[in-house]
Amino acid sequence: MDPAQYLSRVAEKAHYDHHENTIDDPGYRAFLSKLTDPLIEALPDTAEGLDFGCGPGPALAAMLEEAGYGMTLYDPLYAPDEAALKKPYDFITASEVFEHLHDPAGTLDLLASLLRPGGIIAVMTCFQTDDTNFAEWHYRRDPTHVVFYRQATFQHIARDRNWTSAIPTKDVAFLTVSGQQEA
Repeated sequence: MDPAQYLSRVAEKAHYDHHENTIDDPGYRAFLSKLTDPLIEALPDTAEGLDFGCGPGPALAAMLEEAGYGMTLYDPLYAPDEAALKKPYDFITASEVFEHLHDPAGTLDLLASLLRPGGIIAVMTCFQTDDTNFAEWHYRRDPTHVVFYRQATFQHIARDRNWTSAIPTKDVAFLTVSGQQEA
C-alpha cells in the first residue's frame, strides 16, 4: 500500500479494538493451532519465545505457555514493553502481524537480532494466491493490511538472508535463522 494511504495509529488501534480475539475463544484457538501445532513439534521443551504483535488478547502466547514454553509479550499498541525487544529468544511468533508491517525488512532484521542461533520466526498470514481476484480479496480490503505475501515470498526472504524456510501448513511460514545474530 502507498504509505500515504496508511491509517493513523489512532485509527489503526480503533480498528483493532473491534476484533474479538479472546484467550478462551475455542474457535480462535482452533485458528491459531495452525501455527502452534507445527511449532510445538519443532521446538525443544525448554524453548523461550516472544509473541510479537500479541494484540489485546494474547491467546497464542497463552496456548504456548500451556504447552510449557516461557513466553514474553510485545505489541506496539497493547504491550509496548521495549525490554521485550532486548533479550534473546529461541522462537518468535507473529500471527496476523506481517500484513500490518510498514517496514517488513526492518522488522525481520529486528526479530532476527533477537534470536539465538537456529531460532525460528513463525509467521501466520493469509497468503496471496490469486492475482485475478486480488481487488475483491477480503484480506486486501482490511484498511490496516498494507503488505501481502505469497509462500514464495517467504522462500525468497530465507534464500536472500541465508536462512531456511518451511511452510508447515497453509498460511504459515517458519523462517529459521542460521548463525549467530547480533543482539
